[in-house]
Amino acid sequence: MHRSAPRLSRILACAAVPVILVVAGCSSDSGDAKDSASSPAPSATKTEPTVEAAKYARLPDACTSIGRKTVESLVPKTKNKGGTPGKSSDTATRGSCSWNGLDDNGVKGSQYRWLDVGFTRFESDQSLGSGARRATEEYTKQVAKAQAAEGAKKVAATATPGIGEQATTVTYDLTKTGEDFKYATVLARTGNVVVSLTYNGAGYAGAKTPDAGDILKDARKAAEEAVAAVDAAGAPSAGTPSAPASPTSSAKESDTAAGRTPATSSGRTTAKSTGKTSVRATAKS
Repeated sequence: MHRSAPRLSRILACAAVPVILVVAGCSSDSGDAKDSASSPAPSATKTEPTVEAAKYARLPDACTSIGRKTVESLVPKTKNKGGTPGKSSDTATRGSCSWNGLDDNGVKGSQYRWLDVGFTRFESDQSLGSGARRATEEYTKQVAKAQAAEGAKKVAATATPGIGEQATTVTYDLTKTGEDFKYATVLARTGNVVVSLTYNGAGYAGAKTPDAGDILKDARKAAEEAVAAVDAAGAPSAGTPSAPASPTSSAKESDTAAGRTPATSSGRTTAKSTGKTSVRATAKS
């Protein structure tokens, strides 16, 4: 009885050896898993690409965007050489101006002319895209709108290189108040700004209808000046945020950063021709 007890103890001790080895092996694996779990995981955060900064931080004064001599040449006998500004709730993003005049030659008839220029500026926005991209979309819409003018005949759209980064001229004939009008609308985009210029004319009281080629040439000349005025108004200084909180504040911030005094301009819209005219120069076309 006493001899068998030591023997039983030796058997149990030997039997326990594999168990200890197995446990030791498991402990080693567990340590490796713990070390692996404590290692930092690769970052899953993705950096959003920053949209390019808007090229222009403000618009020119629409009524001075076309030279006085050009206005007098295109719109003779205009009563308001300084132009009639349009209305706008946000002059930092929209502005327009128009001129009209009737050159009365008595029994030889009269020549009526109407000129309008409008600007639309877009800011860069992280969710909406760059100002240039948004301006391109607006430019495309305005070209389509000009081609769809109500009552227009002989509509033609022509790419017009050399005016801004992209431009299209839309020409057409339109009869109203019993007279034949010749129209030329130049749509152009420069950076984040869309320029819309419309020029038209008609002969009254037996006067000859203006030549479509002359109307087109004069419209393009005025459009070139309007686009140049956008560039002269000034681009944002280096470091201007690409997606400011609001268009108005961004214009002021850019002016301050460049050491300029913010320019003020009266409200304007990019209103198109109303389709109404009369023999008097007070009518708008």
